[in-house]
Amino acid sequence: MPVRQSGDGIRLSVRVTPRASRNAVSGAGRDAEGQAFLKIMVTAPAEDGKANAAVKKLLARTCKVAKSAIVVTHGATGRRKTLQIAGDPHRLTAVIEDAIGKTAESTEHD
Repeated sequence: MPVRQSGDGIRLSVRVTPRASRNAVSGAGRDAEGQAFLKIMVTAPAEDGKANAAVKKLLARTCKVAKSAIVVTHGATGRRKTLQIAGDPHRLTAVIEDAIGKTAESTEHD
């Protein structure tokens, strides 16, 4: 699971695909070392922080938190990032799990 709960929210490991056809959470994956991440697609290019801003906007809408509650803590210039999302860790974890589940369901029905 790409989510780790912390006292004031969650840490979320993500892999971002910039310049995608749409903005969406597209599921979960694992890297070669077995580390889980959330796959996120954004239409914004990976320049001047535009993709990071799009990721924050998408996750803020998904998690129903303010964009200011989301901070990129690692990987600001790479595709792999770690984000800190402030809020109730149990609710945020449930929201992310639900988003992953919805992408798995839509993939099964396609």
